[in-house]
Amino acid sequence: MTEVVIYTAKDGHVELDVSLVNETVWLSMNQMMRLFGRDKSVISRHINNTFKTGELYRGSTVTKFATVQKEGDREVEREIEYYNLDVIISVGYRVNSKEGVQFRQWASGILKEHLIRGYTINKKQIAEQGIQDLQQSVELLQKTLMHHETVSDIGQEAMQLILSYAKTWNVLVAFDEGKLELPVESKEYAQRLDYKTAFHAIEALKNELVLRDEATHFFGQEREDGLHSILNNIEQTFDGNQLYKSIEEKAAHLLYFVIKDHPFTYGNKRIGCFVFLLYLKLQKTSCKFNDNGLVALALLIAESDPKQKNLIIRLITNLLTD
Repeated sequence: MTEVVIYTAKDGHVELDVSLVNETVWLSMNQMMRLFGRDKSVISRHINNTFKTGELYRGSTVTKFATVQKEGDREVEREIEYYNLDVIISVGYRVNSKEGVQFRQWASGILKEHLIRGYTINKKQIAEQGIQDLQQSVELLQKTLMHHETVSDIGQEAMQLILSYAKTWNVLVAFDEGKLELPVESKEYAQRLDYKTAFHAIEALKNELVLRDEATHFFGQEREDGLHSILNNIEQTFDGNQLYKSIEEKAAHLLYFVIKDHPFTYGNKRIGCFVFLLYLKLQKTSCKFNDNGLVALALLIAESDPKQKNLIIRLITNLLTD
């Protein structure tokens, strides 16, 4: 354990020793039970589902720490499994608890502060970072096209998506200097996409697809409160400020979360694209991709490694920004 901080919920009823190791937050099963107010079977089921669906990988998100426990009158040291911030947040989305939202807001701020404080500037690494990002994009694209045998129009659109992004002068400079960041300027925020609006819109989409024999009744069946949690997540605040600063960044996270978190039993890619377009329409922002371009982007997200999330979000946000 390199550092321990104390977390207390706003109403004061939860207090946890949170371990910061390898630049992330770790909690045990018992701590997550206390945090989310659910029993072991519920938390365990949600954790197992994140691994079963391929959303997260056990090898990179679970570790064991030696922990001292009281057993009767004795103190015994045992190896206990701990889960990192990705697992904690994933479980938090699934249980959709108020405490979970509070923890995500708190953990994001603490982790950011921890990373900034511990970061040592290395000029060579910074110079190489842009090239690495671009290489990851190209490798990810190749993987997508290979797995889906994406050729012809979609293949050309996907390639153009990456090339247009990389050839923009300002983005090239940012790549070269290792300073690729989310755009600062954004269009004015117009309207929040609430759950009721999204739900009825998805139902209308489902009915239309069923009439055209392009979907079954399984399409759009929500897993617990998956969509509700995602819509709340993109609007969450930390210390009075929006966690995701721009409407483009919110839209990018909305598309990513629906496709990668599988909040529906079937049709997540189509629904992800649909609510993405719906959100942009509410913000009076036009989508800059045609049909094939949006398909290519959805496949790109679906095939991406969860470790590449930040790269994907930066890519979508920059593409949406003028």
